[in-house]
Amino acid sequence: MTITAVPGVEVGHWSDPEAKTGCTVVSFPEPNRAVLEVRGAAPGTREAALLRPGMLVETIQAILLTGGSAFGLAAADGIMGALEAEGRGQPTPAGVVPIVPAAVIYDLWNGDPTVRPGPDEGAVAYRSRSADPVPSGPVGAGTGAMVGIWRGAPRPGGLGSAAVTVGGATVGALVVLNATGDVFSLDGTPLTGGPHETMPPESPPAPGTATTLIVVATDADLSRGELTRLAVRSHDALGACVRPSHTRYDGDAAFAVSCGTLDVDLDALAEAAFVAVGHAIASAVTGETR
Repeated sequence: MTITAVPGVEVGHWSDPEAKTGCTVVSFPEPNRAVLEVRGAAPGTREAALLRPGMLVETIQAILLTGGSAFGLAAADGIMGALEAEGRGQPTPAGVVPIVPAAVIYDLWNGDPTVRPGPDEGAVAYRSRSADPVPSGPVGAGTGAMVGIWRGAPRPGGLGSAAVTVGGATVGALVVLNATGDVFSLDGTPLTGGPHETMPPESPPAPGTATTLIVVATDADLSRGELTRLAVRSHDALGACVRPSHTRYDGDAAFAVSCGTLDVDLDALAEAAFVAVGHAIASAVTGETR
């Protein structure tokens, strides 16, 4: 299963394999609630402040994950236009205003740095969305992703997704893995490189050249405060599976979205998020889904 196993969640992509960049859109049923937890020191985000507890607007329409570094945030404009045309967005006296939080990875160094997702590419990704299982590997925002950057010999990263069920609810995760560190499965098996070395490399990567992005969605009914626990456990899974993670070179960010009505134990949901994110990370580099 992938994140699209959560009822109403749809995913679409735009990919440029030659330029090695792309973007991915996750669309959600409404109403919903969303939060964002950033642990890396080099994030690139849009609408991040709106996702804090206490903000007026709670429902979002979609989340954009994109390559192109901060340039790629422009792809959200195309998604907003497509959503507006469908009448989806926050109602205001002058019409709907679509809410599309976004986060970026830095992939400019890996392909053609002059090609970045923009409004047209964001609209293409949104219009291609479906509830089909999400493909893994170099697709969408994961097209130009790399891992093991800290060793100076990076290998392809990518996009991965997984889902688990608990208490009748589904918790799905989608990960764009573009990491400074090496990748491991939840049981500690190395998936890239060799055994983990705790000593830093002699030539560390340039700042801002990594980032792992996470979207977790569930059909359980959670408040923003409760959703934060899912986002925290998502980062815990990142820390277990990517070593090192949350460095000053990474913009690691985790979105968590509640888009259902099921009443399920919060601690069980948080642990399900941990497992789903761990499996999605593995999926990004192995191409296998669970």
